[in-house]
Amino acid sequence: MSLYINGSTIDLPAHVTTVSDVILHFFDDPPVVIVEHNGDIIDKTSHSTREVADGDKLEFVHFVGGG
Repeated sequence: MSLYINGSTIDLPAHVTTVSDVILHFFDDPPVVIVEHNGDIIDKTSHSTREVADGDKLEFVHFVGGG
């Protein structure tokens, strides 16, 4: 499956079917993220049930601390 993530097209394995799966694919220790899926900001409680499909657009924004 091919998704458009943060401005780039990324090919993902077939077992990646939800927003949560996408996050776990990229991060061993998932950060707190804001997710936009096809233009809609989705609540964190929906990450594990929101399905993704070929060609979907995802934007991830995560917070970085520092000084």
